[in-house]
Amino acid sequence: MLATMLMSGRYEPFVLLLTATSGNVLGSVLNWYLGRNLARFRNAAWFPFSSASMDKAGARFSRYGHWILLFSWVPVIGDPLTLVAGVLQVRFLIFVVIVIVAKFMRYAVLAASILGWAL
Repeated sequence: MLATMLMSGRYEPFVLLLTATSGNVLGSVLNWYLGRNLARFRNAAWFPFSSASMDKAGARFSRYGHWILLFSWVPVIGDPLTLVAGVLQVRFLIFVVIVIVAKFMRYAVLAASILGWAL
């Protein structure tokens, strides 16, 4: 939808970038919140991930630090990263700043390629 709206030329590109970024960041914040609150149920029988898989994800996340959240824009791996950040109780301010940068850059590169901007 963003690409279509950018190509139409009827909308201000920066406003579209901010809108797309805001929506995507809000989704990531929801994942962080769910991870933060679901972690207490990790030993319940209904919990969708085993303790071993949670420990493995936590170890990978810890290995690379908060900066791994710069990959939160990547399809398939981005959502689990933001969920794990919540489980590991990454400070919200650090989380949201890194995720905003990552998501905005994703859409900036998309807009640049569609509109022919030089980065």
